[in-house]
Amino acid sequence: MLQFSKYQGLGNDFLMLDGRGASSTDASYGLTSERIQRLCDRRFGVGADGVILALPPRQGGELRMRIFNADGTEPEMCGNGMRCLARFLADSDGDVPGRQWQIETLAGRIVPELRQDGSIRVDMGAPFLDPESIPTTLPCGDNGLPQGNLEVAGSSFAVGAAGMGNPHVVIPVDDIEAVDLERYGAAFEVHPAFPARTNVHFVQVISRTHLVMRVWERGAGPTLACGTGACATLVVAHLLGLAERCARLDLPGGPLEIDWDRASGHVFMAGPAVAVFDGVVTPELWGDEPFELEAAAPVQQQPDASPDASPAVDCASVCINGCIRPEACPSAEARARVDALLNSSSLDDLVALATNSLESRIRSRFELDQAQGG
Repeated sequence: MLQFSKYQGLGNDFLMLDGRGASSTDASYGLTSERIQRLCDRRFGVGADGVILALPPRQGGELRMRIFNADGTEPEMCGNGMRCLARFLADSDGDVPGRQWQIETLAGRIVPELRQDGSIRVDMGAPFLDPESIPTTLPCGDNGLPQGNLEVAGSSFAVGAAGMGNPHVVIPVDDIEAVDLERYGAAFEVHPAFPARTNVHFVQVISRTHLVMRVWERGAGPTLACGTGACATLVVAHLLGLAERCARLDLPGGPLEIDWDRASGHVFMAGPAVAVFDGVVTPELWGDEPFELEAAAPVQQQPDASPDASPAVDCASVCINGCIRPEACPSAEARARVDALLNSSSLDDLVALATNSLESRIRSRFELDQAQGG
């Protein structure tokens, strides 16, 4: 059974899969675009805005994060997802306030920190303002911000763009509630000015330290929050002269604190992340092929006393174009054991196998919250 934990940050929700003990940094639990869409479906699946994998590191960090949108695409990073991952790690490992994690992403290394109140503060790094790095075809203005006027769905908008490891376009408006998000969000996402598509954010300025925004996420559509988007929105608003370097940004799911630090040039984001529930994915939901359970823990190589024994083979990294040892394939053996387990056990039996570890995780999370005064 494939275990998962569901977390949400301001209503932006994710399914967490813990693969830190995998034998390969490429472990993916057999996830495909179709399976991700099935898992994230809110009527026929578990329901989520995305799926997050915690994996072994590749470049000296503590772990690596992979995230997939509900449509199966893989973005570079996600701020709300990062907060949820950090809270998941803290809950799973019993970490205390002040704990930081060095997490590798496609957008570079990100450092979240568990705060005393249980919220997560994340060093999101410096924003990208070079058009090629975002990427966008918008030219830079005198303030160093890629900006211009774009025709979208029959209307003209003054926009600014910034990257937080992923692309964002920010559109200041007078009345945030009057924006037709479905119409303009979808059109902005695929505008030719953004060759890798883009996240879309409409923002209304309440004061220089208080902004209100709505989000259209690339690959997900309307969402209740977007952490990288809130960071990009503050950067754009500040460079346009609309906001200070530190402000509260209200999203449909709740507020985030965003601070563009002058000394380091990094953007810091702070906000909540909350556990929703733990569960297991049934074979019926997963599909025809068995779970890649062997990816959840390292393969233990047993010593062989025979002098003629074949050398150990790391199937996760070697057997890419077909099995090179079909007469003694550990992957095939593992899959056979999984098939035997699925064929010989009822659904109730399989759920019972996962119960102990799920109960342990919930109990440790409850005890941690009690210790923090929650």
